[in-house]
Amino acid sequence: MAKNIIAKSGSLEPKTRSDCELQLELTQTAGIEIDLKSKVDVMFGKANRELIKDVFKTFEIKNAKLTIIDKGALPFVIAARMEAAIKDLIDTEKEYLLDIIDANKNTSEKEQFRFSRLYLPGNSPSMMLNAGVHNPNGIILDLEDAVAPTKKHEARFMVRNALRSVNFYGAERMVRINQGKMGINDLKYIVPHNVNLILIPKCESAEEIKNIDIEIDRIKKERNIDYPIWYMPIIESALGIERAFEIATASPNVSSMAIGLEDFTADLGVRRTNEATESIYARTRMVNACKSAGIQPIDSVFSDVSDMEALAVNVKTSKSLGFEGMGCIHPRQIPVIMQNFAPEQAEIEKAQEIILAFENAKAKGLGVVSLGTKMIDAPVVKRAETTINLAVKLGFISKDWITL
Repeated sequence: MAKNIIAKSGSLEPKTRSDCELQLELTQTAGIEIDLKSKVDVMFGKANRELIKDVFKTFEIKNAKLTIIDKGALPFVIAARMEAAIKDLIDTEKEYLLDIIDANKNTSEKEQFRFSRLYLPGNSPSMMLNAGVHNPNGIILDLEDAVAPTKKHEARFMVRNALRSVNFYGAERMVRINQGKMGINDLKYIVPHNVNLILIPKCESAEEIKNIDIEIDRIKKERNIDYPIWYMPIIESALGIERAFEIATASPNVSSMAIGLEDFTADLGVRRTNEATESIYARTRMVNACKSAGIQPIDSVFSDVSDMEALAVNVKTSKSLGFEGMGCIHPRQIPVIMQNFAPEQAEIEKAQEIILAFENAKAKGLGVVSLGTKMIDAPVVKRAETTINLAVKLGFISKDWITL
């Protein structure tokens, strides 16, 4: 049943690339009419027309007029733009899904490193294509603040297709959903498509996490999905801070929790500064909640993308407070964050001494472990193991260092 007569999708802003803008009109007769204007028509025009016809066939559309202005859009982009327009016109549960690439079939672990996560607007395909080459730990396809309200419908299809088609070079595939009921509705577009982690914005209660659990369990059963999907609630208000432990322990799927300082400081009615003294209570309280719950505390993004020295200082402070990562809004921030969250040489050497002392004590059957005049207990050993594992993963030391 038709909902509208004409639908538009996509974007052609002045600097647009790797995208397209289309207008779709359902007609009564005349079959399928395709008007494709493309700067890459010589190379990809034939393939794109075949794709367009296949999308129409999937949705059983036999009479339509489609006008597309293409600026180098890849197949997953054209398919997303077409499906968004089609579903503006007709009610249908059908989907047009391209094959998922092998690189996007992997899962992630609850306790893996999440030093850096790069935010990408969910309706901007050009920013997605090469994001993985910057080597962030995670890529966040954002359906919330980075997408205009009038574009959220389109963004769902773009993010879904990107999860299947874009190679992020091993970065954890994350999606930030919208708030409340809109976020619950977002889940059906991302849960079946090998998302690794879902960010839950402006979270203020355990109930919100439990509602996400219920909906994801329903979708998993319906689609026969068995891979893990982790949650990262984002705390962005005074109430959220006061309920941080409750939120952190709301589900075994909560792997980490982040703080969003732009909204938090606005909620307090104070100005956010680079020194972040205005949020020190909130940050330390959230870290304590995370550590108590056994999950990773993740710091806020640093909004000045031009000041790398201030960013480095911010990261060192963040690390000293117990944070284990932070967000990025520009690729140039990634190496600074990675370098300053990484263990320093003195930390690595101290951790090696602790591990060796622990192994020597075990070999001798000793119940007490000491290093010099200090006793070493289990938490100290565990912290040393974490440092060593991180140093190995970052290539600072060999995984066989203990036998060298």
